[in-house]
Amino acid sequence: MTKVTIQRLGHHGDGIAEGPVYVPLSLPGEEVEGVLDGDKLREGRIVTPSDARVRPPCSHFKSCGGCALQHASDDFVAAWKVGVVQTALDAQGLTAPMRPILTSPPKSRRRAVLSARRTKKGALVGFHARASDTIIPIPSCTLLHPDLMAAIPALEQLTMAGASRKGEASFTVSLSQDGVDVAARGVKPMDKSMFLPLVEIAQTHDLARLTWEEEVVVTRRPPRQRFGMADVVPPAGAFLQATAEGQQALTDAVREAVGNAAQVVDLFAGSGTFSLPLAKTAEVVAVEGDADMMTALDQGWRRAQGLKRVKTETRDLFRRPMMPDELDAFDAICIDPPRAGAEAQFREIARSDVPVIAAVSCNPVTFARDAKVLVGAGYTLDWVQVVDQFRWSPHIEIAARFSK
Repeated sequence: MTKVTIQRLGHHGDGIAEGPVYVPLSLPGEEVEGVLDGDKLREGRIVTPSDARVRPPCSHFKSCGGCALQHASDDFVAAWKVGVVQTALDAQGLTAPMRPILTSPPKSRRRAVLSARRTKKGALVGFHARASDTIIPIPSCTLLHPDLMAAIPALEQLTMAGASRKGEASFTVSLSQDGVDVAARGVKPMDKSMFLPLVEIAQTHDLARLTWEEEVVVTRRPPRQRFGMADVVPPAGAFLQATAEGQQALTDAVREAVGNAAQVVDLFAGSGTFSLPLAKTAEVVAVEGDADMMTALDQGWRRAQGLKRVKTETRDLFRRPMMPDELDAFDAICIDPPRAGAEAQFREIARSDVPVIAAVSCNPVTFARDAKVLVGAGYTLDWVQVVDQFRWSPHIEIAARFSK
């Protein structure tokens, strides 16, 4: 047996001891004894527990890989996530006022991807076990919204109706104002014999919409999402902020950062998460590479009342970033790139004269990298707001304001 002392948490939430040795489900300061297997400590036993260690609130935590940090207190996780952002900024030589973290409550996740597999007796639906392709059922999950939990029997029936015995299916489930929206992938190709049974499952379990490998099987009610004063029906499986509380926190930060700007461009606009709330006080140009999302945003804006003009442009901002002469027509920029960041686009923003930038990110490392480009061009990082809408996971959301 090997005994180690945990020095810090890694970006995936594992404890790291000298070596480095990675120890799942451990916390800084803890002594852990186990079997050393390469750079990992297996079968770890906590010899000296941390004061931050708590009893996990979910009965599935020991086996389920859906959460990584339920063994740590809320205060510890909050401080750790703010620290991860601070460390990323420090690595780029940046400083900024850090606002108190905003954390979504338990049972608030309104969008998730669940795995599924047919069995001899029925179906398994849930999250993967840690570092495994084994699917763990989650009947007592403390993470997902109760309305998503109520949809699991429907997912089990869909699995039995259309999943292969050899492969694994996945279901992207999103809670809308009109019920649960389900998008199935990794399932058998649709044929005539499957259509009516799938429709019946959707009806029996009151699903708003069911999509099968990009093909809409049935839309019983358009699954609307509320963005500001507008209702939008995003494409099936489209990006959606993980919790309503997280979306509101990020939206509030973006609106505060933009302030009284009259002309705003929203880059990587998605289906309008920020464009439409901003349109309450500003004319907005929304730019996004996905044409279906742009159509959904435009239709939502046209149905809404009391909003200023919103124009949409379908454009791949990685291959064709907006240039300074285009950006300089705006009073403010909102930008929410994917996890990889948007280095090329930030370099063009840095060459512009736009006075205010509201930046949103789900990756502290690429956020800090792109922030350094702006600061190097004369922008000031005014404040950083950390948002924890992926509760009990290592994932972190950031909103920030830059001014020139």
